[in-house]
Amino acid sequence: MTFETQRTALADVVAIPVTPFAADGTIDRAAHRTILRRLLDGGVRTLTPNGNTGEFYALSPQERRDVVELTIAEAAGQAVVLAGVGHDVPTAVAAARHAGECGAGMVMVHQPVHPYVSEAGWVAYHRAIAEAVPDLGVVPYLRDAGLPGARLAELADACPNVIGVKYAVPDAARFAGFARDAGLDRFVWVAGLAEPYAPSYFSAGATGFTSGLVNVAPGLSLRMIEALRSGDHGEAMKVWEQIRRFEELRAADGSAHNVTVVKEALAVLELCRRDVRAPSSPLPAAERAEVATIVAGWSL
Repeated sequence: MTFETQRTALADVVAIPVTPFAADGTIDRAAHRTILRRLLDGGVRTLTPNGNTGEFYALSPQERRDVVELTIAEAAGQAVVLAGVGHDVPTAVAAARHAGECGAGMVMVHQPVHPYVSEAGWVAYHRAIAEAVPDLGVVPYLRDAGLPGARLAELADACPNVIGVKYAVPDAARFAGFARDAGLDRFVWVAGLAEPYAPSYFSAGATGFTSGLVNVAPGLSLRMIEALRSGDHGEAMKVWEQIRRFEELRAADGSAHNVTVVKEALAVLELCRRDVRAPSSPLPAAERAEVATIVAGWSL
């Protein structure tokens, strides 16, 4: 797979599938396949196993490997797989190599969770991972508002396989400046805060966006990106209005129920159980009822 093919895959709806759990707490493989097949049949062409909506940090190392393998097997060439990796450098490198061996085209490197991250250390962390998998596209997941664009450019100078950025700082003006400092045309810019931020980020240079909503309503996510691609801001905002309350519920209380709301909607559709792992928690009854009303209104 060429880097150009990978870049095309990033300039799209980058789906972050949930990881469904069975009653005994293990991964529900049948439900996982059902959700992936629904995404693929709905027209999604880029999948990110082990993203935050997939509860990356709540999965064991073996479960993370299983999720990657299950996703690649179900995609079967129908979609490009962008596998999430992270934690310490050896763990991230091992996960990236495993993903590549299984057939993933790219890896997304989660923002380092170490409490002390220097600019030079950020570059070194990502460089170690990117150099270990030179044939895979590498996409840093950037949540640090303080990192200057020059550091990303420095990383790409050393590692030409760093081809895109999942930018998840909730500030469109900062994004516009960062992208231009790093090199607007050098990378594929993915709006990492999903549909609510996609219209403003597209106006500043993004060409793709991540989505957890897409698990529930693939058609809405695809409608939005088609509108954004065609420059139809009014149509994009119609979708934005439809999904607004759903995304507000996900973002409330510091995104405490980001995954929970998506799984609740999938449970309403009888696609998987609503179970999430700590430190996430079940939705209160009032919010559960509201999610059910929203989903019914989408006529899925």
